[in-house]
Amino acid sequence: GSPDFALSNVNGKSLSLLVPELSALPADIVIKVYSEDQSSRAVEVPSDITARDVCQLFVLKNHCIDDHSWTLFEHLSHLGIERTIEDHELVMDVLSGWGMDSDSRLYFRKNYAKYEFFRKPLDFFPEHMVSISSNANGMVDPSQLIETFLNSSTCPEIHGHLHAKEQGRKSWKKFFFVLRRSGLYFSNKGTSKEPRHLQFIADFSDSDVYTALSAKKVHGAPTDFGFCVKVRASSGRELRLLCADDEQARTCWITAMRLLKYGMQLYQNFLQPHQKQKTSPMRSISENSLVAMDFSGQKSRVIDNPSEALFVAVEEGLSWRVSVETFEMWDEPNQKLYFCEAQRLITQQGLIDGVFLLRDSQSNPKTFVLSLCHQLKIKHFQILPIDEDAELFYSLDDGHTKFSDLIQLVEFYQLNRGVLPCKLKHHCARVAL
Repeated sequence: GSPDFALSNVNGKSLSLLVPELSALPADIVIKVYSEDQSSRAVEVPSDITARDVCQLFVLKNHCIDDHSWTLFEHLSHLGIERTIEDHELVMDVLSGWGMDSDSRLYFRKNYAKYEFFRKPLDFFPEHMVSISSNANGMVDPSQLIETFLNSSTCPEIHGHLHAKEQGRKSWKKFFFVLRRSGLYFSNKGTSKEPRHLQFIADFSDSDVYTALSAKKVHGAPTDFGFCVKVRASSGRELRLLCADDEQARTCWITAMRLLKYGMQLYQNFLQPHQKQKTSPMRSISENSLVAMDFSGQKSRVIDNPSEALFVAVEEGLSWRVSVETFEMWDEPNQKLYFCEAQRLITQQGLIDGVFLLRDSQSNPKTFVLSLCHQLKIKHFQILPIDEDAELFYSLDDGHTKFSDLIQLVEFYQLNRGVLPCKLKHHCARVAL
């Protein structure tokens, strides 16, 4: 089809879509990016483009509100694993590690949990899994946990039991593991941390940590909370497959490994969008207040008219309004989005408090379900239709609080917790590339 947009510059790098009219623009490599509905887009980019730049490209193309949660993922289908590509990483470095015959893809989607540990570190590092000490032999305050990760002279020790798949075998065994700045170890004698009992497993100088998508089904793991350490440019045989007993433990291990690998660079990634806002000559804006922009013409423009800006915000910011109808088309033909798909989608977009979606009820076609994440668990709440004096209302609390439509219901619970464990904060979003 004809090109619907062209970008000449994102963060100082020239970009263009793969269309004849734009083929003269400078570009060094071609990448193909997928969205969760399996639509894809090929784009020409410079060889030194970062993951953040690619996200910016598709944010602009799809007129998305940039809340800094859009993320590029590396998805290795043949191994059943995927990971967040950090914002500063060069996409070319990721691609160079793929084999010619592997089914590897780049995905563009939300990851609300990407930097949440900087905001709420104690939620990500349970006390029983962390030992924090300083060189001065004094204990570090738990609120300074992240600082100890970023400080080269200090480092928290993460420890706990994990299931590990034995090399070259199908069996799994449970060991006591210890994660330090020097690498990941397991104890060959109970929970002993003595050097003579610790056996080295991996470091992170040339390795990445991945989430196992279906650990039980694909790898025969004892639980579905699998993850692995993979050496770059290696085959699946070198995978160090591990499995935690619950989501909190898995999240703790993966987050700690990311921090140990990238350290201060992750914190700079987290700060970068906010620093740009502060230094911008435009009026300062908070994290939850965005300037309305129109990209439909040849040049982008700020929308000054309050009514028009409100219309744009409603169209984009409340895209969950059509989520029920839209979600029905994401699976195979004539299949609706039900329990398992809702679980998967929320998990992919970040297990932090307040991530939600609306869907049809599988058990009762006349009702809807609100799926909501709270404390790393996904809970499902039935929305009942109530017929009262020939008028239809919707309620989450057996009619005590009634709403004329689902839009009004969601808007209420975005401001009030009510019967829910937390307020609605982030709606699951998908885009068609």
